[in-house]
Amino acid sequence: MKKSGLNMQFNNLAEFIEHGLDKFAHLPAFNCLGQTLTFAEVEEKSRHLAQWLQHEAGLERGDRIAIQLPNISQYPIAAYAALRAGLVIVNTNPLYTPREMQHQFSDSGARALVILADFLEKFEAIKADTDIERVLVTGAADLLGNPVDAPGGYHGLVDAIGRGGELPSIEKSTAVREDISVLQYTGGTTGVAKGASLTHANLLANAAQMLERISQRGNEGEEIFVCPLPLYHIYAFTVNVLALFSMGTMNVLIPNPRDLDGLVRAIKPFRFTGMAGINTLFTGLCRHQEFKALDFSSLKMTFSGGTALTTSAAELWQSVTGCTVTEGWGLSETSPVITLNEFDREEIGTVGTPLAETEVQVWDEQGRQVAPGESGELVVRGPQVMAGYWQRPEATAEVLRDGFFRTGDVGLVQDNGNVRIVDRLKDMIIVSGFNVYPNEVEDVLCRHPQIIEAAVVGSPSEQTGEAVNAHLVVEGELDQAAIVDFCREQLTAYKVPKHIHFHSELPKSTVGKILRRELRSTPA
Repeated sequence: MKKSGLNMQFNNLAEFIEHGLDKFAHLPAFNCLGQTLTFAEVEEKSRHLAQWLQHEAGLERGDRIAIQLPNISQYPIAAYAALRAGLVIVNTNPLYTPREMQHQFSDSGARALVILADFLEKFEAIKADTDIERVLVTGAADLLGNPVDAPGGYHGLVDAIGRGGELPSIEKSTAVREDISVLQYTGGTTGVAKGASLTHANLLANAAQMLERISQRGNEGEEIFVCPLPLYHIYAFTVNVLALFSMGTMNVLIPNPRDLDGLVRAIKPFRFTGMAGINTLFTGLCRHQEFKALDFSSLKMTFSGGTALTTSAAELWQSVTGCTVTEGWGLSETSPVITLNEFDREEIGTVGTPLAETEVQVWDEQGRQVAPGESGELVVRGPQVMAGYWQRPEATAEVLRDGFFRTGDVGLVQDNGNVRIVDRLKDMIIVSGFNVYPNEVEDVLCRHPQIIEAAVVGSPSEQTGEAVNAHLVVEGELDQAAIVDFCREQLTAYKVPKHIHFHSELPKSTVGKILRRELRSTPA
């Protein structure tokens, strides 16, 4: 395949970022809470902060800095400053408990932290058990002229970025492409969270790979992208903070995507051209009356990833907005994007074709390639695959083999080249020796006009080994027998849910992804 020029143009992410800040200086870069910052303003603020990190905080090349912020403009400022200062970003979920924070900060050896003032109490509880020496505190309204007061021993982010006057000089990052740029923690649901070591080369490659696809539909300096997915997750980090930013896009940051009223108010002033989301967000918005009244005439790109796109969600989104949903697939360990559907050739139920320079194979349990069209574990090789797990050589050896990363996803490659994800290996349910994949059952359930959300998990069964359990959010009254009859029309008998549970809402992650693991403890 043809190699992307952007992939090799820069030595590190600092050069990549500074190129974009300079090229699009006059254009709007980020909008949040009613305030818009230009690329020039982001350059100035991130420059001041980078200088503070280098000279006042005393941080050196390769030191880790944790960023624990929601989608507010301070996030990209802090991320760009960290990379320009030659540091390694440790992306941290703002909703982490003190225990989760302590593990991630200690495991990464972070020396500095940028944190929202609201979460400072949690950090106070564990700071003695970390190596963090410098803490920058910010409030959501800091850049709106209402900065928070940093408690004693801490530093206000506004003080570091809002000095004005002459722009300080900063020492250019000397990081090389093979250096780690981001530690993205993953795997907390199956054991101790591990830091995926993503190098400058990994993220430069994935940004270039995505730009190659996005540029088929988007234009430099003309796009407005709604960003409800959290920037501390690697998808929005790579796609919004890096790729879209580098083509002069304005990102409209949504601090709390669960507040649909607030989301709609935030995007109403804009003729937005793109957005990314997942099933629950798509369906929630399409049932929101004010959202349905918006002007979608400019919307030309909608991306989905992170969880399987259901047919019903894709069809509902297209009927309301007139825009198709383009589904992709990726993982934290792959920076993250591996595959993406082609614009105007989207095939619902697939995650599209591999990105440039990316090879996807299907392996059996012995690590051998299966016959074409057969399913097995999907493995991937490409420039976006991580260097390994941070300080965990044994865990790295388990997932990396001959340059291929074992994803833990079950799937197949169709004759047309599109990859179809069947499910996660760990989520598979075995009924009387037959494999049942929750994604398939959930997709069928969500086709019922009264079922808003569905999650399928397995539970122990004396008769069949495991039984299929469906957890549903429904509209109006719906009889269990009617649901079973509906499923029997479209599913083989062993796939039909044995137990059905109704909920007012399903447990979800911060991005709205349904958490199957929390439903497994529900009695059958």
